[in-house]
Formats: sequence, structure tokens, C-alpha cells
Amino acid sequence: MQATPRAVVVVGAQAAGKSSIARSLAMRFDHGAFVDGDVLWKMVVGGAVDMGADADTEADRQLALRYRHGALLCESFVSEGYIAVHAENMYGPAVEQHLRSLRCDRSLIVLRPHPEVIERRERERGSNAYEPWIPPGGSLLDAITRFDEWVADIPRIGMWIDSSDLTIEETVNVILDRWDDATIE
Repeated sequence: MQATPRAVVVVGAQAAGKSSIARSLAMRFDHGAFVDGDVLWKMVVGGAVDMGADADTEADRQLALRYRHGALLCESFVSEGYIAVHAENMYGPAVEQHLRSLRCDRSLIVLRPHPEVIERRERERGSNAYEPWIPPGGSLLDAITRFDEWVADIPRIGMWIDSSDLTIEETVNVILDRWDDATIE
């Protein structure tokens, strides 16, 4: 498929399907690139500090660096004629700020499956991504619900999709069918 080059930022809670959907979406374009926030996260190998339930200045600094490098990669791909699809863990007002900082055309896809669906997916993939966020005496679903609240705090821009009952291919088809809905002016 041909489309005007742009950065497409795909956000949602962990296990919402961001990476799988973003990669599949990028593959649908004649010139598509996949920018994986998880790969950017893993690039810091000495002194890496992960985000956690408690505030940490170094973790915040590394997260901001990751976002900035994702933006630079997107801008570089777009300048060369690609649709750059960037899957990232980003929430609340930071999403709109990030999009507005991009020096290229841009779109936003927000994946928001139900927390119970995310819980099932998280268990199926055998991840412990939510472990640091589980409150004392709480459950995995409690942590996921907290992330879902952060997703809900994203300004109502771009395309929002409840992908609870959709496969990866079906979700990508919805995105392509509603392509213009995702554009950020």
C-alpha cells in the first residue's frame, strides 16, 4: 500500500499488542519501517534503570532519551519516504507533547483492549512486565487497571481502538480502513 510518509505512534498498556500491530502495520506499506520502543529500551546496557512504581530521576531521564531517539528515528525514516510506525509505552499528556515535537507528518493509534483481556494476554506471554506495579496485597489486574487509567489520560486525539476481540490482522485492517482518523494536525 502506498501512503504519504509520516510517523505513526502506537501506544497502549503493556500487552495491548503495540509491537505486533505496529510491525504488521509497517509491513503493509510499500515503504514501511518499524521503530520498536522495546529495542530502544534495551540499548542502555550499562547503568540501565527501569521505570517502577517509585519515582526515579535516572529512570525518567532514560525514558525521555528513549522517546527522543524514537522521534529521531521516525523523522529520519519519514524524510526518506517511509511510513515509520513507532510502538511505545507512553501515557497521558506526554503522548500529545511527543507528537507535537515531531518535525514531520504524524498519526496516533491508541490501543485500549479491556484490562481483563490484557491480563489474559500477559499471562499467556509469560511476562512479568507488570510485577513492579502490583500493589502490596494486590493483583496483576490491579496493576493493569492502573495502566489503563494512564491510557485513559491520553488526550482524545488520533484513533482509539478497542482491540479486545480483534486479531492482529483485524486490528491492522481497522487502522487502514480508518487511516485518516489517526492524523494529528
